[in-house]
Amino acid sequence: MTSTPEPDTALQALARQLQQFADARDWGPFHSPKNLASALIVEAGELLEHFQWLTGDQSRQLTPEQKQAVAHEMADVLLYLVQLSTVLGIDLMDAARTKMALNAQKYPVGHNHKIDAL
Repeated sequence: MTSTPEPDTALQALARQLQQFADARDWGPFHSPKNLASALIVEAGELLEHFQWLTGDQSRQLTPEQKQAVAHEMADVLLYLVQLSTVLGIDLMDAARTKMALNAQKYPVGHNHKIDAL
C-alpha cells in the first residue's frame, strides 16, 4: 500500500509561495540569513512604531485603520520570519512547540516568575 503524502500546513504553503515569489524576482542572492534577520528587525520596529506613544489601554483599543496598519506590519514580520526559517532549514512550528515546552518547564503553573525570556 502506498502512503499518501500529508498535505502542507498553512505555514508550509506560505513558505512555498514566498519562495516562488522571491524566485520569480531573482531575490535569492539577497536573502542570506543575515539580510533576512535584519529585515525582520526593521519590520518589527515598524510594528512597534504603531504603539510607541500609546498607553497599554490605548494599545488594546485600536481603530479599524490602526488595526489594518498593524496587520500589514505583522504580516511583514511573519513573512520575513518564514523566509528565514526556510533559508536555514528550520521547521518553525517544531521550533515553536519545543520552545513552548521549555518555557512550561521554566515557568511552571502556580509559581510567580518574572517573565523575562519569552
